[in-house]
Amino acid sequence: MMRSFCLFSIFYLFILIIPVSAQNNQLSSTGTQAGNRRQALVLDINSRVLENGKKVVWSESKSKTSISGIPVGVQLVGSNIVVVVQFTPYIRNDGNVLVAQGQIWVAEPEKGVTYFTSIQTIPMGFGEPIYFFPLGESQNLNPSIEIIITVNPYNVSGASTEASTNSGNGKQ
Repeated sequence: MMRSFCLFSIFYLFILIIPVSAQNNQLSSTGTQAGNRRQALVLDINSRVLENGKKVVWSESKSKTSISGIPVGVQLVGSNIVVVVQFTPYIRNDGNVLVAQGQIWVAEPEKGVTYFTSIQTIPMGFGEPIYFFPLGESQNLNPSIEIIITVNPYNVSGASTEASTNSGNGKQ
């Protein structure tokens, strides 16, 4: 009897602690926390489909707001291909990185549907364009897909700040 009372008490205390810590996490993830770790960011994403490696046959540009550690998704759908990519920026004292996770489904007439996945960790500086090729970088691919991501700090007016705001990792 005493043992079940102790277990119930521990369980009850654990339940009381969880909502308090969840509220603290919500408050700290709004970007008001001191330091750059939870700073609001703007990801400018330019997606393009290139024919013969040079001619742009389709393009789309988006700006999405995020914070360090929160992914931003991009989805491209074609007649025989679906590309889903998540970009997660991480602001760190020892150098900022962008993690790109890609999933690709390709329907080929004789093979059926093929699935590919990839994950890359890319060093990044604010204002520097990062080129991501979900299908690979080969010039032999026709058409090829290119996604260009530029990450900048979010400023009060809602626009991203210029590249002169350095990320602190020695890159300009």
